[in-house]
Parts: sequence; structure tokens; C-alpha cells
Amino acid sequence: MSLPADTSIAFIGVGAMGSSIASGLLASGALEGSQVLACDHSASKLEPLRRLGARTFPGARELLAQDPSVVVLAVKPQVLPALLEELAGRLEGRLVVSIAAGVSLEALEGLLPKSRVVRAMPNLPVQLRSGATAVCGGTSARAEDVLLVQEAFSAVGVACVMREDQLDAESAVVGCAPAFMALFLDQLVRAGVERGLPAPACRSMLLSTMRGVAEQLMDGGEHPRAYMERVTSPGGTTAAALRAMEPQALGAVFGGVDAALARNAELMGRRERS
Repeated sequence: MSLPADTSIAFIGVGAMGSSIASGLLASGALEGSQVLACDHSASKLEPLRRLGARTFPGARELLAQDPSVVVLAVKPQVLPALLEELAGRLEGRLVVSIAAGVSLEALEGLLPKSRVVRAMPNLPVQLRSGATAVCGGTSARAEDVLLVQEAFSAVGVACVMREDQLDAESAVVGCAPAFMALFLDQLVRAGVERGLPAPACRSMLLSTMRGVAEQLMDGGEHPRAYMERVTSPGGTTAAALRAMEPQALGAVFGGVDAALARNAELMGRRERS
């Protein structure tokens, strides 16, 4: 996917998520190096993007002087208010995208009353163009702004427009999903090792299987439940394993998502009181 030729996207902050989005956009071919700008207080974080052809700057003021089409705020939520108080005047009239979890559009628009604000909640596989992002426009954002942000994140995976009241659940389910899936993989490897399999071979085979299942589900559009039924023989070993695993797995998944939502609410409350 290619974005409009005159599009430039600037990243303020290139930690794990900011650098993953920027490098994913470059790897996808959606943007050329000259169209990706980045700044960070750490020169070492900027270096990988500079090697990919991105334009890097020591600070936000130098970056914004280049007049980028889109500004992505990729800093930690706790430092975002102070940053926006400093930069609000330089962000007037711009399309600003925040990827900060738990910082509402109302709060962002309060700090940026003259900017067009969009929230985006991506997950880490955007670096490999296999991520997932929820997008929501604020009251000041135009329909074409939301579409542009959706198209940008679609270049690094799947991007869906949602209501803001859905973003917390998306973050708890989809945002945390890479860690959930890695946990399940680790548990399977441990089970294999305890039953005598060599760890490297077990891990390699399971990773290949996980990738294959994901590709089959995506390519065929099959529902996961239908896929499970297709690969489970009546009265077989997989059926016995699923019968033992499913009740506990369901409780663990719901409990994990609820814990993530509770923690998000706690952190939002702290930020609102500070």
C-alpha cells in the first residue's frame, strides 16, 4: 500500500512502539525514507531509523520545522501532558496522532485545542507489517484525517476504525495479545520439555506451527472454532486435550483481559488526579 506522495509522517519519540511503526512503514514501501521523520532524546534510538533512510532530528522543534503532514506522539503517557504544553503552539492546525494508552481524546483535545487529533492503539507486530491497530478520531478530526491514519496503519497490518469507548477493550485484548500468545507458546514448550522433547527443536516446531495456523486462518477466512473442529478427530488425542484445556483457558483469558482493563482504569485515574 502506498500513501499519497506528499504525505510525511513525523514521530516524536521512537521507543519500542514508535520505532516499530516507523520501520514498518519504511519496510512496507508505503513511505520512502524522506517521508519519515523522527526525533528522540536518545541518539542511539534514532540510529536504526537513520540507517533505514529516515530523517532524524535531535528535538521536536527541529522536527516540526519540517512541516510534516502527520505528527505521531509516541511518548509515554506520563510525559505526554508536559510535552504537549510545550509544543501546543507548534502543533496548531496539524493532524496529531496519539498512541498513548489511557489518554482520552477529551484530554488530548484539551491540551491541543487547535489541532486535529486522532487516537491509535497499535501492537508491536506492526514492525513486521503484521500488527493490529484501532483508530478513533476526535471531534476536531476530519473524515479524511481518520482515513489517512487508517491507511497508514493498514500498511503495517490491520487497522480498524472504532469508537473511543471500545479502545480500552481493544488495548486489553489485541494490544496485550502478543504477550498472551508468547505465554501460550512458552507453556507448550515447557510441557514438551518436561515430556522429553529438546527445547530448541520444540520451540522451532511450535513457532512454525503458530505461523502456519495464522496464515491458514487469514487466507481462508475460517472461524477459529471451525478450524479446531476440522483438525480434531472424534474421540482422538486432540479432542481429549481440548476437553481438558478449554475450561481453564477460557477462565485464564477472561481473567487476564479483566486484569488489564482494571490496571488501565487505575492508571487513567492516577493521571487524571495528577
